Amino acid sequence: MEGTSKKLGVFDFKAGAGLLQSKELYQYILNTSVYPNEAEVLKDLREITASHPEGMMICAADEGPVMSLLLKLVNAKKTIEIGVFTGYSLLVTALSLPEDGNVIAIDPNRSSFEIGLPFFRRAAVEHKVEFIESVGLPVLDKLLEEPKNEGSFDYAFVDADKSNYANYHERLVKLVKVGGLILYDNTLWSGTVAWEDDSTLDDEMVHERSVFLELNKKLASDSRIQISQLPIGDGLTICMRLC
Repeated sequence: MEGTSKKLGVFDFKAGAGLLQSKELYQYILNTSVYPNEAEVLKDLREITASHPEGMMICAADEGPVMSLLLKLVNAKKTIEIGVFTGYSLLVTALSLPEDGNVIAIDPNRSSFEIGLPFFRRAAVEHKVEFIESVGLPVLDKLLEEPKNEGSFDYAFVDADKSNYANYHERLVKLVKVGGLILYDNTLWSGTVAWEDDSTLDDEMVHERSVFLELNKKLASDSRIQISQLPIGDGLTICMRLC
């Protein structure tokens, strides 16, 4: 990226190879292990979302199998998702939960969620979703007002306003049970967290990069959790609550 005067924004990084250097290798992963096992309803939602003006906000398809596997490994029934957009990751969750499972889905933009709503109905999983039209923090604070909610959630996924990730973490580490999982999306921020020089990035990218540099340090040093940071999608950090 060096040697160019162009200021690069977040969406300049989202097409092609993901975080991998080779587009061919990324496509191989998608074609071999992701797309063949992707439910038809997820594929259709992904393709509809691609035509949305902000379609690049969708959860990366290669994150879906990881999320589904984790949900099943922890036998998740009660979950939270902060940041929904058209609902690709939310649909992954709903499909992975048992029939009596539930996901509280929080997003201030219901109109985007309604694009995906017909796919939830088609998959017969709409009853598992409790959509709350709101920014995230007030909803989490409201949940924490009820002592019974502390340590009651099995899993949480965050793909929302990046500046509040650290604030979400402080609430979620109380709401998720010991042994439960919290997942944070975009934590490698198009690989820019490893850059020494950010002068080719636009102002938004520079700001969000600094947010993730601080967040990644915070998560790595938090004794309440054990983490694994995966170079899939735009970077996915998995946290298991220890205490």
